[in-house]
Amino acid sequence: MVNKDLIIDVGASEVNIALLEDKQLIELNKEKRSVKFSVGDIYLGKVKKIMPGLNAAFVNVGYERDAFLHYLDLGPQFRTQQKYYSLAIQRQGRITPVHKFKPEEDIDKEGKITDVLTTGQTVLVQITKEPISTKGPRLASEISLAGRNLVLIPFSDKVSISTKIESGEEKNRLKTLIQSIKPRNYGVIVRTVAEGKKVALLDAELKELVKRWESAFASLRKETKTPKLFIGEMNRTSTILRDMLNVTFNAIHINDPVLAEDIRKYIREIAPEKEKIVRVYNGSIPIFDHFGVNKQIKALFGKTVSFKHGAYLIIEHTEALHVIDVNSGNRSRSGNDQEANALEVNLEAATEIARQLRLRDMGGIIVVDFIDMQSSDNKQLLYDRMKEVMSNDRTKHNILPLSKFGLMQITRQRVRPEMNIVTDEVCPSCQGTGKTRPTILFTDELESALSFILGKVKTRKIILNLHPFVAAFLTKGLIPLYRKWNMKYKIMLKVQAVPSYNMLEYHFYDSEENEIDLA
Repeated sequence: MVNKDLIIDVGASEVNIALLEDKQLIELNKEKRSVKFSVGDIYLGKVKKIMPGLNAAFVNVGYERDAFLHYLDLGPQFRTQQKYYSLAIQRQGRITPVHKFKPEEDIDKEGKITDVLTTGQTVLVQITKEPISTKGPRLASEISLAGRNLVLIPFSDKVSISTKIESGEEKNRLKTLIQSIKPRNYGVIVRTVAEGKKVALLDAELKELVKRWESAFASLRKETKTPKLFIGEMNRTSTILRDMLNVTFNAIHINDPVLAEDIRKYIREIAPEKEKIVRVYNGSIPIFDHFGVNKQIKALFGKTVSFKHGAYLIIEHTEALHVIDVNSGNRSRSGNDQEANALEVNLEAATEIARQLRLRDMGGIIVVDFIDMQSSDNKQLLYDRMKEVMSNDRTKHNILPLSKFGLMQITRQRVRPEMNIVTDEVCPSCQGTGKTRPTILFTDELESALSFILGKVKTRKIILNLHPFVAAFLTKGLIPLYRKWNMKYKIMLKVQAVPSYNMLEYHFYDSEENEIDLA
């Protein structure tokens, strides 16, 4: 059984979320605390320009660049939705519930954008892709509200069951159940995690989603300015948890008590039995260092990524596509069977490539140049392995067999910019200047800083965080240097190694683990 842990690092400007499987980093998400996560947000937008040639329109939803809305993304019930919006802003008193509303005819599948949209018109739209590179957001007018077990689609009547639920009997049970409890004029998609769930739980979630949709219309007024956020998606942390908690986590570690309590409340609602797995981390070493996440980030986000037996990947990015080259490196070869060696390296590379796609959230077209193989059976084995290791990827993707040139093409849905982390560091000794202070005097600098602190604060218990190499130097020998300082100043100094620090970086903390200012 795979051990899964979620590590959440709450900083001043962003929240970092790492998913570990058997201690290996599989996914990394960064949420800027000042920037709202936008995929799933529903806006009242204003049509800025109609493009008949593209059968699409550009819509202002408040971004620097106008968002793109294609005719095929309007949804069959576009007229019904727009009529309901118009009546909502013109109403006197309470709004008509959706289940009592008479729907309009569906729009023509082969229709033109000019038949349904006009410049200056207000439209209800949902963001399906964040702005990427020079492109604005991508929109749809067929709205969906995602919950833990269900996805609600207003002004539809279809009930769909996740294809990942294999049991035909369970599919029929869920479909019959949802059809019996859902209100008229609402469609529902049943998610995989709903398998085996009781009617009371699904009914409560369905009512909550309906209430969320209709209460948003109740707050509309005729003078409402556009563009305007209509219904905001939950924050990235909650969204990731909502999508991830269909597996058994061993633990969720978080360094912020407030957010930890929010997550506990959320888990209490969706999976009460998992509440105790949320644990607050209070250590003085940064949480990502404590769990070895930072070290893996440095190893995995560079241009060159090593995997088993000296083999490595080279990952290049262009505006149009991503290219991954598989190299055997200095891997020791067992015998002279080049075909067997190529197959072995390629199979291991497939596992690492699947991990990299999830980790970097790479989207669009990915071309993989595997080591050449002659056997068609081996090529089929590699294709099957890639499909197998990609099966856990929640993002929509498609994999093509190897071409005659040994290239594999993968398409992966892109909904937000690719995760890009610079792993190169400025020289820790000279800070890029080419000159550095004498390292032989570094321990003198540390002792001087310690002496300054003891004259500034009253505490006798002090923690010193350092790069592991320097920490090892201070703690080596029969009577280590840090113990000599303890005896000299009559204090209790604790030395801790932090792998993410620069070589000559250091920080002092008091007994309450608050950093001591050296200014």
